[in-house]
Amino acid sequence: MTKALLPLRNLADIEALERLPIESRLAQPVSSYAALRRTAAATPRAPALTFVPSGDPADGEVRYDYAALAERVTQAANAFASLGVGRGDVISYLLPNLLETHFTLWGAETAGIVNPVNPYLEVDHMAGILNAAGTVVLVAQGRQDQAGIWEKVEALRSRVPSLRAVVRVGGLGDCPPWAVEFDALLAAQPADALIGEPPQGDHVASYFHTGGTTGTPKLARRTHFNEAANAWGVATAVAMSPADTLLCGLPLFHSNAMMVTGLAPFSVGAHVVLLSTAGYRDPRTFAAFWRSVQRYRATLFSAVPTVLSALLNVPREGADLSSLRFAICGAAPLSPELLQRFESATGLKLLEGYGMTEATCVSSLNPRDGERAVGSIGLRMPYQQMKVAHLGADGEVQREAAVDEIGTILLRGPYVFSGYVKDSDNHGVCLADGWLNTGDLGRQDAQGYFWLTGRAKDLIIRGGHNIDPSMIEEGLMRHPAVELAAAVGKPDGYAGELPMAYVTLRKGQACEAAELLAHARAAIAERAAVPVDVVILETMPLTAINKIFKPKLRELAIAKALADTLHKVCGAIEVQVDVQPHAKYGIESHVVAHRPAGAQGVALMQLAEAELGRLPLRWRIEWQDALA
Repeated sequence: MTKALLPLRNLADIEALERLPIESRLAQPVSSYAALRRTAAATPRAPALTFVPSGDPADGEVRYDYAALAERVTQAANAFASLGVGRGDVISYLLPNLLETHFTLWGAETAGIVNPVNPYLEVDHMAGILNAAGTVVLVAQGRQDQAGIWEKVEALRSRVPSLRAVVRVGGLGDCPPWAVEFDALLAAQPADALIGEPPQGDHVASYFHTGGTTGTPKLARRTHFNEAANAWGVATAVAMSPADTLLCGLPLFHSNAMMVTGLAPFSVGAHVVLLSTAGYRDPRTFAAFWRSVQRYRATLFSAVPTVLSALLNVPREGADLSSLRFAICGAAPLSPELLQRFESATGLKLLEGYGMTEATCVSSLNPRDGERAVGSIGLRMPYQQMKVAHLGADGEVQREAAVDEIGTILLRGPYVFSGYVKDSDNHGVCLADGWLNTGDLGRQDAQGYFWLTGRAKDLIIRGGHNIDPSMIEEGLMRHPAVELAAAVGKPDGYAGELPMAYVTLRKGQACEAAELLAHARAAIAERAAVPVDVVILETMPLTAINKIFKPKLRELAIAKALADTLHKVCGAIEVQVDVQPHAKYGIESHVVAHRPAGAQGVALMQLAEAELGRLPLRWRIEWQDALA
């Protein structure tokens, strides 16, 4: 366990901490397994992990103290070793949020390399990930009352040549002869010591799928040192301690749940409460959320904007929320209006941050006890170098940006991964001198706070879920009437962004947008990637070399989001939107709208502005009696 931590209030605190190398801050040896064993030795009977199967604590719970958690992780590591897993072998898992998911995650990192896979993906996508990883062992939830993960495993078996063993977690009926039961496998293993060599800091700990939802998967390769350093950084930034209890509702195939509500608290002896198998996807978790805060005296949780928005609709009356200190929000744009509404309604402080899988998890965060720059992604984490730069045509740094000048955000330091598994994927991402090109556009102000202003890469982020627009585009291009298709993110007050598409039609072809939407639903395998709108254009905006000019399409999507919001509230009023680049904020929209008529006009304008405020955009509106 680490020493008691003080919260970092400003950039000076961060720089003072960095007077010693980070290696001196990390307990030795460096690995997730070593961290768990140290905590178990120091506080064996302290609560480590509580599982609430239904999401409602009134229905019961299962609790593990640190001694028991370390024993189960040791057994899992030994079980994988017994299946022939070595240091460079990959164990993938298809699991919802279960106790066994934690045993698998940390046990797999201890024996070899863990590869968490989103169990909601389609089989084709899963097969691509497992083959790119070279998976030798697959751990998956067994058959349930409704078709789900296990049916995908049955389809995957013949499509992954490297696969040597399948391990079933729970499930109905007898375990098939080609799989082995998780509990039985672990029960046969020693719990007090590893049968193999423990991992070292420079050993690869995990392969995380990153990027989009189609094409050749990109696997981010992270070391034990990366993960231990980022866990320490998160715990240090917010002064996490054994007195903390964290609620986990994000999925354990995602870096945020793994690090912020996993390794970071385990490293300091805090208590993690796992809220149902589906976490925030389960309505019961939401319905019981504030009661869970009271029941476990929770001090913090991590969420995405969609979760915060949903929690505002859950009654809080009668629940004692006094234990809560703050919540961390990231993964998708958070509108200032949602932040203000949530803080006003709950009395809870929100800390906006920024991170990416390639930098393990968290790279910047607004200070817990210092000045929060609302709308920013905060100050860089300790030892995490961040800068804004202008890149040349070759993708390398031309010059660093001035204060408040927009450029590409770059990262370097102990949290940054060692590259993608496939070397060709590193081009344009892993730059000279160890810098990582995030693909995000932003600026740094005079106080050191970073602000996102746009995205250089094409990813659409829907409620924290990364969507590759090419999946949408390829699906639409299979329609015989479509000549060109381009997908972008449409700003949304709930999800941050929703996928939408612009298309042009082939000469002589006629087609309605509704038909294209229906085609997209059938042609696009990933449900989250199905566009909410398809707009038919006369001509597609192109660059000088005839590439689709997506910045223009993003402007059109912004204008549509603003106009759609006004029409939803005010009806069929006239609206004009002018989207312009802004030197400091990236983009700002000027909206001119026809004032709603009648006695309810003023109330409708107020409601409309409140709804516009939910969008993660900068805008200003001018109401007119009539548009010229």
